[in-house]
Amino acid sequence: MTKKIAISVPDDVAERLAEEPNVSAFVTESIRRRMAGESTRRALEQVGFKITDEALEEAGRKLDQAHRAITPELRAKAAALLSEASRGRMQVGG
Repeated sequence: MTKKIAISVPDDVAERLAEEPNVSAFVTESIRRRMAGESTRRALEQVGFKITDEALEEAGRKLDQAHRAITPELRAKAAALLSEASRGRMQVGG
């Protein structure tokens, strides 16, 4: 079952939504991801992990920094190592 609702959003959000061919699907997926995150956070808190917004923001900054550190050269080297490892596994299994 679905329900039609009207919402007000800031201009920048409205501009982004205007790019979507199916705004309802986009918003639904976004909200479901948020709900899944909230559920995961509650589950982790129930088993003793204290998760703060500040810690999540810091983790996000560190992840962004790590992503920026991945150069095309590093990516190529990692691909070569994975390929080499894969060939080694194939020989052992063959």
